[in-house]
Amino acid sequence: LPADFTKLHLTDSLHPQVTHVSSSHSGCSITSDSGSSSLSDIYQATESEAGDMDLSGLPETAVDSEDDDDEEDIERASDPLMSRDIVRDCLEKDPIDRTDDDIEQLLEFMHQLPAFANMTMSVRRELCAVMVFAVVERAGTIVLNDGEELDSWSVILNGSVEVTYPDGRTEILCMGNSFGVSPTMEKEYMKGVMRTKVDDCQFVCIAQQDYCRILNQVEKNMQKVEEEGEIVMVKEHRELDRTGTRKGHIVIKGTAERLTMHLVEEHSVVDPTFIEDFLLTYRTFLSSPMEVGKKLLEWFNDPSLRDKVTRVVLLWVNNHFNDFEGDPAMTRFLEEFENNLEREKMGGHLRLLNIACAAKAKRRLITLTKPSREAPLPFILLGGSEKGFGIFVDSVDFGSKATEAGLKRGDQILEVNGQNFENIQLSKAMEILRNNTHLSITVKTNLFVFKELLTRLSEEKRNGAPHLPKIGDIKKASRYSIPDLAVDVEQVIGLEKVNKKSKANTVGGRNKLKKILDKTRISILPQKPY
Repeated sequence: LPADFTKLHLTDSLHPQVTHVSSSHSGCSITSDSGSSSLSDIYQATESEAGDMDLSGLPETAVDSEDDDDEEDIERASDPLMSRDIVRDCLEKDPIDRTDDDIEQLLEFMHQLPAFANMTMSVRRELCAVMVFAVVERAGTIVLNDGEELDSWSVILNGSVEVTYPDGRTEILCMGNSFGVSPTMEKEYMKGVMRTKVDDCQFVCIAQQDYCRILNQVEKNMQKVEEEGEIVMVKEHRELDRTGTRKGHIVIKGTAERLTMHLVEEHSVVDPTFIEDFLLTYRTFLSSPMEVGKKLLEWFNDPSLRDKVTRVVLLWVNNHFNDFEGDPAMTRFLEEFENNLEREKMGGHLRLLNIACAAKAKRRLITLTKPSREAPLPFILLGGSEKGFGIFVDSVDFGSKATEAGLKRGDQILEVNGQNFENIQLSKAMEILRNNTHLSITVKTNLFVFKELLTRLSEEKRNGAPHLPKIGDIKKASRYSIPDLAVDVEQVIGLEKVNKKSKANTVGGRNKLKKILDKTRISILPQKPY
């Protein structure tokens, strides 16, 4: 029989004699009013009764298939009762027989309990390795008497207990509460009488010697960083494997300023994801992301920190781009950081940053209303299909309704009032925007192509004539936003017509993005670029 035989609900509706079905690792037992019966007797009796039953009114359901096994496993794993059964199995093992997987299961369960809330992961792990499981089946059972010597630290896993003190006061301890010894080897005694209030009270107990050893050992492993006489950061020494090759200090707490500064410090081999963890959690202890942004801009001016600052920004853009899209101040921070990269001639990092912005950006809908058709637009546009680009926002009037709606420099306009703007001339786009008082604009941040457009326009301004690139120039300069032309530039007569027919550039092809990333040292894009 399978271990999960209890899923087969043999109830009185099938056979009136069956009163209880239970399963264990060793087998399955069935009891009835008349004593034990074999499974074959039960099945035969069930079949004989089913032959006389009218099943015509019952609804039809799909039969389980092997394809549903994975979904069933997920449901079982997420079932709280199933999870508690797994935890109990791990607890009932002798501590020396527990595997690493058993301890992980216990850790996952114990970290939810208040008694373990303020402990570090290593302390919880050590305690899970030595804890012993105890059950008191009946309510009203005395667990500890007044004046009895304590020999363990215990936590309630199920049920509740009541402590009656000599002066008549009572206290109730529930699931997750702890009682017992302090982390010391001195003798301690129970104050009051402790009784169970319900049946099936479950506890985990850690012997006094183990409890004292674990907590005192962890205290020795703590490294406290002090500045001007105050503790600003606490690190804990950890070993991630038994060979001793992966060991070091991991940050467990600190002041907001000190944690921010640690972004550009050397990180231990056991704490390689500090930057990702910080970017995921800083919202809980910092009021604004610009507190981090200002520090990063300041540290960028230090040549020794420049690469580390750039790595932090790249990870930030790649993992949490929504921090920048919905915040004008963070958008300005990103532009200033890009200017710094250009100033320091860090072209590879700048290209990576622009690609990440283009890949992570999402479409946004911006709604604007003009008082009249003659009212000026609160933004300036660049690009157009005549230049081989889409329509881009060059600037937005400060304090305007467009700024409040989230429109910003570097946005590509994809659609206006249902009309496609990805392959349209600039003059036509301006005409549509001016002739409508209600504008529903779909945009997307596309700094990668926007920078290419600005480069093209600056070249045209410097040369005093429109830039007509040769095919060779395109390959040499690695311009990924210029549409490939099928004819040589000497034979171009109707270039404007060709541009109208060719599809205007947006983000660039997947293959081209992949080639760029293959040439870089670090990949910050997901496996399938957007």
